Amino acid sequence: MGFKTLIFDKKGEVAYVTLNRPEVLNAYSIQMRDDLYEVLTFVRDDPEVRVVIFAGAGRAFCAGADLTEFGTAPSPVIAREVRWKRDLWGVLKDMPKITIAAMHGYVFGSGMEMALLSDFRLAAEGTRFGLPETALGFIPGAGASQALPRIAKPGTALAMILAGERIDAQEARRIGLVHRVVARESLMAEAEGLARRILSAGPLAVPLAKEAVSKGLDLSLEEGLRLEARLSALVWSTDDAWEGLRAHVEGRAPQFSGR
Repeated sequence: MGFKTLIFDKKGEVAYVTLNRPEVLNAYSIQMRDDLYEVLTFVRDDPEVRVVIFAGAGRAFCAGADLTEFGTAPSPVIAREVRWKRDLWGVLKDMPKITIAAMHGYVFGSGMEMALLSDFRLAAEGTRFGLPETALGFIPGAGASQALPRIAKPGTALAMILAGERIDAQEARRIGLVHRVVARESLMAEAEGLARRILSAGPLAVPLAKEAVSKGLDLSLEEGLRLEARLSALVWSTDDAWEGLRAHVEGRAPQFSGR
């Protein structure tokens, strides 16, 4: 698959999506939106892929929206219609595959929102995070106003959204925005190691566990427990659950079949 703003690669059960506009710090453009939508819908529907790793070429993960397009972009009405037809962020949020954002350099605006909608966020030392939208006269429009307060404390989220406060990787780790901070040269190895650990788990259990957590966050505890019970019963109806249990008792690695 060839894209103008992305590099796409697939190695077994892992898909690699690298933002590839290094000359502008991988600024998020209309073309990148279309490329990401195409690749993410492809990955979503590919039964072989279980994990997606996002990365950025060059000196940054993503420095935010390409502001040079704002004067030439479609009108708000047309843009809204396109967004409903191509709901990139909805596809990412509801992705049944496990998503890992491996970030370095700058993670601003749309880049940070992409990370917030990913399941795991790894950052290289020295990475900077920020949401500059209100300083430019608008607000985050791809989920940051909703996702960030669910991850960090509301006051911290407000400082970043309203006051444009920028933080480094260590502070991002402290507030829970980033799961792990590693040396720049170890970033992809860390992401791939995490992917391998996920791939060693039950291929049916992992997406159902993700569904239990992501959907449960919007439910009451009682409703969430009912959701968990329903999904747990579904898992126990599979061969994989019993294979995992037998393998544990017998002291061997499980041989999951995906059934």
